[in-house]
This record gives sequence, structure tokens and C-alpha cells, in this order.
Amino acid sequence: MTASDSRYDTAEFLRTEEDTRLYLDACLEDGDYALAVQALGVIARARGMSQLARDTGISREGLYRALSAEDNPEFATVMKVIKALGMKLQTAMYEELQATG
Repeated sequence: MTASDSRYDTAEFLRTEEDTRLYLDACLEDGDYALAVQALGVIARARGMSQLARDTGISREGLYRALSAEDNPEFATVMKVIKALGMKLQTAMYEELQATG
């Protein structure tokens, strides 16, 4: 395989919980919902889409579609994925971030 034949896949670099957290934080920082959903898709692939499908009750194909750049999943689906990945959706007040920043 030549260098031009290989594709960069972020999922291959999400080896630890810290890697995953930092990646998702960076994607959320932009405030772009589609980018955040795509990031969840990358994390899901890194952790195993089949297991996530079992944990959410959503088919693998449905997850791939929902977490792609082309789809706009319902917030309930996003929350199912977040929960199944063992994550929590939290907010922080801007002032708190500035104080700790």
C-alpha cells in the first residue's frame, strides 16, 4: 500500500479515556452540532460499533448513518450514544471556565 492509498482515521488514535475526552472536548469547543455528532461516531468506531449497537438498541447500520456527516440525528439518539459510551453531557458556566482556565 502506498501513502496515497492509506486514509487517516482518528479512531485509531483514541486509545485511552483521556484521548477520547480531549478529542470530544476539542470538537465540542467549536459549537458545531454536526461536528460533535461526527466525533461521537469516531469514538463509537474506536470502541466498537457492534457493542454500541447492542447497548443502545440501535442497529449498527442505523448508528453509522446517525453518526455520519450526512445525517442529523435526534437529540434522544445522541443521548443514548453518550450514555452507552459511559459518558455524561455536562455544562460549565463561562465564568467558571475563566476562573480555572
